[in-house]
Amino acid sequence: MVGLKPSDVPPPLGVKMASAGAAACIADIVTFPLDTAKVRLQIQGEKQAVGSIRYRGVFGTISTMVRTEGPRSLYNGLVAGLQRQLCFASIRIGLYDNVKNFYTGDPGVLMRILAGCTTGAMAVSFAQPTDVVKVRFQAQMNLNGVARRYNGTMQAYRQIFLNEGLRGLWKGTLPNITRNALVNCTELVTYDLIKEAILRHKLLSDNLPCHFVSAFGAGFVTTVIASPVDVVKTRYMNSPPGQYRSAINCAWTMMTKEGPTAFYKGFMPSFLRLGSWNVVMFVSFEQIKRILNHTQRWSAMFYV
Repeated sequence: MVGLKPSDVPPPLGVKMASAGAAACIADIVTFPLDTAKVRLQIQGEKQAVGSIRYRGVFGTISTMVRTEGPRSLYNGLVAGLQRQLCFASIRIGLYDNVKNFYTGDPGVLMRILAGCTTGAMAVSFAQPTDVVKVRFQAQMNLNGVARRYNGTMQAYRQIFLNEGLRGLWKGTLPNITRNALVNCTELVTYDLIKEAILRHKLLSDNLPCHFVSAFGAGFVTTVIASPVDVVKTRYMNSPPGQYRSAINCAWTMMTKEGPTAFYKGFMPSFLRLGSWNVVMFVSFEQIKRILNHTQRWSAMFYV
């Protein structure tokens, strides 16, 4: 057996939310350079984002960034990214089981999809400003002679609010809700179904190898489905005021100027990032959840 043994007692909501937030932060720290490379590839094609530097492939992008901007550039926006995960993952992953059970006692695929869409939309509505700041930090270049839009996380929140108002902080909410509803329901439902199939057919026990396989499969399926919306979301949130009239206008501009392949720009870093992020997050989530659940039960026994 690999990892902690699953508990017979389901963890309470607080344990699930805390475990989801902590696991997502761990996954973000491990995979953030891949996410930054994905953002740079996705915005390539916009004149103001590209300049004279061209990115080619995942590792080519990372290599170019390290060479021209230094290794710290790979973690541009990490603080906002961790703030995002603490708010975002706690809701979309931590609440998933409870919302799923709220809709029906014995959830089928449709009810799981509905639960995933619900928690994904709730999380975006709450955590959108952190996502806007994260994307803008990842997109800006740390080059001599190139003006930086933002110098710190709190300064970025303040400047966006002063220059663009509350709408600026919640810019791209609609495509982000669409993207995260897709990501959340695909990611969680696929993970659920793969894990249940593995356990039902007794291929693996409910431990690390099972969680690894389920998470990797969920990451691949999610990337295929969500990549087009993710590219539009990134372009739109990173754009200065007036460049695009709406997220739909952004998508139409991409289609007419760059063709349909633009919607899958950065697919490989997206897959590498989502696949590895899912593996780290779900494996960490299952273990942290079990640790906290065991700790809570022992504390309750001790103080009774």
